[in-house]
Amino acid sequence: MSQIRASRSAAVAGVLSAVLCACSSGGASVAPPADGKRADGPDRPVTVRVTPAGKGAAAGKPVVVTAKGGTLSSVTVVDADGNRLAGRPAPGKASWTSDRKAVPGTTYEVRAKTRTEGGREATSRTSFSTAAAGRVNKLSLAPGKNTTVGVGQPLSVVFDGPVAHKADVERQLKVTTSNGTEGSWGWVRDHSGKDRADWRPKEYWKAGTKVTLDAELNGTDSGPGGGWFVRDYRTGFTVGSRQVVRVDLDRKRLTLERDGKKVREIPVSGGTPGGVKRSWRGTAVLMSKEGTINMNSETVGLADAYDKMVDYSMRLTWSGMYAHAAPWNARYFGRANMSSGCIGMSDADAAYFYGQVRVGDPFEIKGEDTKGTVAEGNGYGAWNVSWERWQAKSALKG
Repeated sequence: MSQIRASRSAAVAGVLSAVLCACSSGGASVAPPADGKRADGPDRPVTVRVTPAGKGAAAGKPVVVTAKGGTLSSVTVVDADGNRLAGRPAPGKASWTSDRKAVPGTTYEVRAKTRTEGGREATSRTSFSTAAAGRVNKLSLAPGKNTTVGVGQPLSVVFDGPVAHKADVERQLKVTTSNGTEGSWGWVRDHSGKDRADWRPKEYWKAGTKVTLDAELNGTDSGPGGGWFVRDYRTGFTVGSRQVVRVDLDRKRLTLERDGKKVREIPVSGGTPGGVKRSWRGTAVLMSKEGTINMNSETVGLADAYDKMVDYSMRLTWSGMYAHAAPWNARYFGRANMSSGCIGMSDADAAYFYGQVRVGDPFEIKGEDTKGTVAEGNGYGAWNVSWERWQAKSALKG
């Protein structure tokens, strides 16, 4: 028999062109005796059945190999690219199940070594191919790989397509921390309208925690309209020093704390009271440090209130709330809230502050006249939900 090489592009066309030993189209193969003669009793040939089977089989299910009339000594499942699908036998070795699911658009070769009740050994080979994915779902991850972030930064997964099978997807999102941090996934609607899953600790991260996410999604169906995942994802980050930014809009002061100690207090001017220009309250997490950017009020529903280049811009919400330099409001710093919703400060204070904070630092904002609490999907507002309510947002709750 020639060695069979299959490419992923030929995966849907059919099963491998040749197989070793006897093989049925239904996925069952019979390993004949080594001497070619039929045997009865303890040496009756072992019947091996593989599911899925045939051409265009449904993906998203484990590969199961069963032996009738004997046991499985070993099972090897290899995809078209030569990648092995790991698995384990059941007690008694009458069956074997893969740890991962068969993925769409791939051909698998299955080799099973068997032993009859009388001790006769044989090997059977068969193959099957899975149907291609009609639609593929992808995702984006935050924070970035190998970054150092603040103690408020959640793991955040935004999906390109809708996720109807949230529990199936969440089971494949495996978080590991260096110190056993307690946390939970919660499903929210991202500000963009997309499905999103965030993993946040019960409390702020401990400084120095190392976090890894293994999203073993290849072969998982996200449900109608979303499609299949056809790859795995992995990211990891480290938590930096414990920095918390406290913003008191009533006092018009911002305080940077590090490891529980006040580092600096800065006079600021927040959102104008009494209307749509008010600031948000609650805990917002620093999403990005964007430097000098153009801010146009029309993009956040404030008509033609402003259109200017703004320095030291630090994004707090998707809806457009920033901390930044605002020299045009200098006479109001520490005296009145007169911005269009952002937290403004002097050029000198903004330059210092910009250099001190990092993505993931929590901003705890309070004030009597605000327009509401930062929502879970408007940036990273999960900290505004109680731990019990957050756990209830997991698709695996109960």
